[in-house]
Amino acid sequence: MRGLRKLPELVESIYDAGLDPSLWNNAVAGIRDFVGGQACGLFSKDSISKFGVTHYYCGADPHYIRLYSETHSKFDPLTVLPPHGEIVSIPDLVNFDEYRKGRFYQEWMQPQGCSDAANVVLETSHASCPVMMTVLSGRRMVDPAMKHRLSLIVPHASRALLINRAITSQLTLATALVDVLDNLASGIFLLDAFCRVVHANSAGHALFAAADVVRSVAGQLVTSSAEANQTLREALATRSEIALLATRGHAIPLLSPSGERYVAHILPLSSVLRNGSERVADAVGALLLRKVSLGGQSYGELIARTFDLTPAELRVFLSIVEIGAVPETAAALGIAETTAKTHLHRVFAKTGVSRQADLVKLAAGFSNPLVN
Repeated sequence: MRGLRKLPELVESIYDAGLDPSLWNNAVAGIRDFVGGQACGLFSKDSISKFGVTHYYCGADPHYIRLYSETHSKFDPLTVLPPHGEIVSIPDLVNFDEYRKGRFYQEWMQPQGCSDAANVVLETSHASCPVMMTVLSGRRMVDPAMKHRLSLIVPHASRALLINRAITSQLTLATALVDVLDNLASGIFLLDAFCRVVHANSAGHALFAAADVVRSVAGQLVTSSAEANQTLREALATRSEIALLATRGHAIPLLSPSGERYVAHILPLSSVLRNGSERVADAVGALLLRKVSLGGQSYGELIARTFDLTPAELRVFLSIVEIGAVPETAAALGIAETTAKTHLHRVFAKTGVSRQADLVKLAAGFSNPLVN
């Protein structure tokens, strides 16, 4: 009964491993000592191919761990896996005398000085390849006392593996989303209710570094437009999904001090708002900021095809977007201002907008948001 006094400490180590998988080797060593076996391991076994892989173990020679994965898992008596949580020894699975004549016993168990093993399915998220635990008993047979001690561990080990699975799934999703955001050319900023930056993607950090159209001042996002700053702060400060949704269709044109044109959009983070969290670090909205640039020939061609613009109308369209005024456009294209205005009015008619700022927003919709 000496081991039973260590049960709380062992359970704690199992849940520690649930949070940090690198601690499983220590946990399985504790399980082995508590149950009273020679070796212990966590492994997965495909229910169809019978291929098995050991993830964490103690008390076994690595040579035999490799042998199990390479050849001997298919000879394991666990040909039919037991129900989740049910502890079975080898005599529960097969005729023991016949088992001792087989390859698994002769080539794998006996050379390790083992006769019997207690096995239990712990985690079945992947039904065809569940995670199991085995405790090799050594020369003696698995007895009711060993099964009882292992039964005290099973619920905690199962929950710890589910915690592993949930954390891994969330980390995988978070990593994938970060990768996606970092491969966008648009700057994306997650902002809290005080317009403080909770997260920025790679393009966002590059915009901060340029300190042109947007800057980080004491952790707060500040744009080059006082009007845009007010719009942002009013939308985010409400912490109301309704107010943020109202701004979703409202694009904010921005002109940097260096003359570059950008378009910003505010998006609500509905999941955060529904949770009603009041933590300062919670992001309540996202700002998407991208430069209006139609540098690629294909973008101009796409706009021309979409709105049936003539080459002259397209040149005026692009010049208005990139330069921003009729006199400058006329000078840049070498045409009269009256001609530029004529083409501009035709562009307005074909695109269905009536302001130059709306052309900027329209053009931004055709720009490539992916990495340049």
